[in-house]
Amino acid sequence: MAAQKINEGLEHLAKAEKYLKTGFLKWKPDYDSAASEYGKAAVAFKNAKQFEQAKDACLREAVAHENNRAYLFQLAYEQAGMMLKEMQKLPEAVQLIEKASMMYLENGTPDTAAMALERAGKLIENVDPEKAVQLYQQTANVFENEERLRQAVELLGKASRLLVRGRRFDEAALSIQKEKNIYKEIENYPTCYKKTIAQVLVHLHRNDYVAAERCVRESYSIPGFNGSEDCAALEQLLEGYDQQDQDQVSDVCNSPLFKYMDNDYAKLGLSLVVPGGGIKKKSPATPQAKPDGVTATAADEEEDEYSGGLC
Repeated sequence: MAAQKINEGLEHLAKAEKYLKTGFLKWKPDYDSAASEYGKAAVAFKNAKQFEQAKDACLREAVAHENNRAYLFQLAYEQAGMMLKEMQKLPEAVQLIEKASMMYLENGTPDTAAMALERAGKLIENVDPEKAVQLYQQTANVFENEERLRQAVELLGKASRLLVRGRRFDEAALSIQKEKNIYKEIENYPTCYKKTIAQVLVHLHRNDYVAAERCVRESYSIPGFNGSEDCAALEQLLEGYDQQDQDQVSDVCNSPLFKYMDNDYAKLGLSLVVPGGGIKKKSPATPQAKPDGVTATAADEEEDEYSGGLC
């Protein structure tokens, strides 16, 4: 089966090359037909799991479409990237998909560009989180320019979580603020409250109590925040942190409100330690029971010694 598909692919390549040849009666290459044959060759090689040959066929298809000024060349570059993904050559795959997305933008198809960028981000996320953050932010910018704010904020959220996971807290704080601004713009106020919790946790891990307190203070202007469960919990968290009361901070961070956030933020809460290691609440001291047969302490004995007076 594989050998048959490989032969099929080679036949399509030969036909494509023939379409590109010029002669006495044929002055111009037939790029459209050549591109079609290269595309068929790519499919045949892919089915035979010959991904290197499939990638090369996709790239040749892209060049043929480009020479023919046809919009399909962007898709061919993207397909070549997907072949590289099958070969586990993820950085190279992302590079080609990025190239395709830029071409989609230049040709007036921003939605397709954004989808390609997001796909590239997912491919590289586990290998190169820093690159994935960049791709998600690019995707968010494309959606934002198209005034598709819900899609934009979803991609910003992915970038923020990756930044937190990588402990890049300064960048994470800025990214979450941008998320919060968009949620406020689309009037999704309950999610703004959650983003404030995320912000505060990030700032406290940055050891910046002032910035954390300012986040809460600024959020009082968000409709419904003051008096909400989120607001009360954050005030209690900041109080405990300021007083270096680890028990109070841990109680807040172990509450369902914090534990059921996105996993990356829940982990921030569980690992939050107050400056100086914190203090523990002291339990009231209970007098120890005296063993049987012991009737007096040293103080009692001293008192008994003079209980009858000096004489």
